[in-house]
Amino acid sequence: IGKEKFHKSQHWGYCNNVAMLVREDKPGIGGEPLPGQKLKPQYSVFPEEMGIDAPAWVAFDKQVLSFDAYFEEEVPDKNQELYRIRHCKIYFYLEDDTIQVTEPQVKNSGIPQGTIVRRHRIPLPPTHGDQFYTIHHFNINTEVIFYARRYKIIDCDQFTKNFLRKMGVRLNPPAERPDDPYTKERQEILDNMKPLRPYERIDTLKQFLEHDGHVLRFFCVWDDPESMFHDPRELVLHYYLSDDTIDIKETIPVNAGWDVVPLFLRRDKLPKYAPTGLYQPGTITSRTVLNVFGNLVGNRGRYILDNRKTGAVHQEFYKDSDLKIGTVINVWGRKIILCDCDEFTKEYYRTKYGIEDFTPVPYKAPPPPPKLQKTFPPYNGFGSEEDSLCSCMGLHPKPPQKDFKKFMEKDRSGMESNILRFLAKLITDSPIDKDRKFIISYFLSDDTISVFEHTQQNTGIFGGKFLGRGRIKKPGQELFKSEPSEYFTAQNLFVGAKVCFHGHNFLLVDADEYTINYMEKHANEFSVADIGAILKKLKDIAEPRSSEIRQVFADTDPEHTKVIEYGPFRNLIVRITDGAFSEHEIITVGRYYSVRDEREVDLHFLLAVAQEQLKKNGFENFEQLSAVLIYNDREKCGVLPREKCRTICKSFKLPLADDNLQALLTTFEDDHKQVEYKKFVDGLNWKKNQIPAFQTTKVSFKNEDDWSGQPPSLPVKEINYLPLLDDLFGKEE
Repeated sequence: IGKEKFHKSQHWGYCNNVAMLVREDKPGIGGEPLPGQKLKPQYSVFPEEMGIDAPAWVAFDKQVLSFDAYFEEEVPDKNQELYRIRHCKIYFYLEDDTIQVTEPQVKNSGIPQGTIVRRHRIPLPPTHGDQFYTIHHFNINTEVIFYARRYKIIDCDQFTKNFLRKMGVRLNPPAERPDDPYTKERQEILDNMKPLRPYERIDTLKQFLEHDGHVLRFFCVWDDPESMFHDPRELVLHYYLSDDTIDIKETIPVNAGWDVVPLFLRRDKLPKYAPTGLYQPGTITSRTVLNVFGNLVGNRGRYILDNRKTGAVHQEFYKDSDLKIGTVINVWGRKIILCDCDEFTKEYYRTKYGIEDFTPVPYKAPPPPPKLQKTFPPYNGFGSEEDSLCSCMGLHPKPPQKDFKKFMEKDRSGMESNILRFLAKLITDSPIDKDRKFIISYFLSDDTISVFEHTQQNTGIFGGKFLGRGRIKKPGQELFKSEPSEYFTAQNLFVGAKVCFHGHNFLLVDADEYTINYMEKHANEFSVADIGAILKKLKDIAEPRSSEIRQVFADTDPEHTKVIEYGPFRNLIVRITDGAFSEHEIITVGRYYSVRDEREVDLHFLLAVAQEQLKKNGFENFEQLSAVLIYNDREKCGVLPREKCRTICKSFKLPLADDNLQALLTTFEDDHKQVEYKKFVDGLNWKKNQIPAFQTTKVSFKNEDDWSGQPPSLPVKEINYLPLLDDLFGKEE
């Protein structure tokens, strides 16, 4: 047989005039078959009218033929089943004639399912093992053998039927799908376990879709009889319209001493109480049975399902129609009164049931009488008022608490002293006291005031401390009273104010530059330094006489220079406002519209002050500062914008005031308003380029009580009055 197969598959031939063995299917010259030779196709051959003129892997890409099939599997060593019917799917891929066999997953089958034969070309059974399955081997109600396993094709999908018909294949009628005998037996057992009659189906989907998220809310009260004081417990009942369930939450007052629980009643259907009480477990069931034999045959009974539901117990639950204001419901033995409801609930009952009366049931106890205001005994003169008040607040006297946060925010920090200083004079007719000058210092950290008198020669009055640092009461208050006294605040001190310190009347005639700047920066706290409020006040006074006021300002400036000196400007404001403006408000307006003098700043002096500050604060990161400035200089031209340099210095927390930093950066600007940052850093570097200590004649550092009380100087020299008139009355046409 072997020789016969050998001669059948191969024969002798010539190639390049050399005799050699060749295959039987080798064609002749030009690929034409030899006489009597029958060529076997390697792949499926499709008619010319099918597809397009393209390769099969392009023309039939993603086109798959699907066949329904099954195979029988023997089950040895098992009495319940001898064989098993396993259904599967056979997929034939048209693009490359590959085949894949998969078995659908069946729950609890106990059999490894899924891919039985992975996708590849499958050879034909023996005697034709050199060939592969093509599309011509498949049809309905036929058998195919894949690796010794026989598959019976019983049907295919519509696409497969249409494709095979186009191929000219005559389709066989579909075969019946056999059932697995063991699976059928198991299904019969399961069916016998189910009731023989269908139960009524309760459809709750419609109710859920219509009322999902709709909740009725009632405010309830429960008088707990077991509580010690019979306190009423306030509850909130929620009725969910989607499934007719109820939950209850308790509203616990503050400091009630009751245990906090998440829910008073968890969400569930709330049963109504039967006249005989609660039903025993097992009384209410979904099915009822009948004993058809009773006790006739010993103790053995025969039970069948009762399709009439004889003796079935139906339990009633609370519905939305049972819930009304004033109704008492039984929540597992607790009597709860529905007292009120929300607006959505009222609208629901008004629409569905036509109820219009929603008068709430009063359930809250009347509010307790107002607590008697604690009265304190009047101040007796011993110690401070705050200390005496603290001794009345409790059994154990405690010292008065200081505002530590305010102290930390307003305490001296670097160049910020947080001290407001004013020059003052005594209001008196005495010729000796008229010329006395005082420095009043207000400490923002603790609202204390100190008064220092400037020493003047040949007056016969010793200068120095006039009033020690402390809080000062406002005059005209009763000494022995229960209410706390009022003290002078920062808002009571401004240029032009009259104050009385312990019987001495002072007139504040001037303030230092720091005080005026501080008040302007915090204009929301000081109305006399708020330019917006001042202009509004001035506009209300002067607007009816706008033409007259414009003429007055024009007469004051006969040369039309658009500026006037501060003295005439002050006199005009006083005459226009008829004395309604304080001196500080006039100063604020004058400073806002003043002519800015561009004074040359001594660079040596500025660098000396800056180096002194950097040295005191221990700042030494000059190399890192220079590296960051060079990194930001993308063009490597050695200059940067002033605002960019200022931002970088702020990021390094340079311990310099913003005004000083701006002045230094301005001095190092070139003609194009760009800062030469290398020279700037070298000038600040006190370690390498230390500048000798500057003379004290240029700037005098004095303590809080050593400000020289010079005569009041003019705040500014000249005023631009045209912008003021434009802001008050609008631009003149």
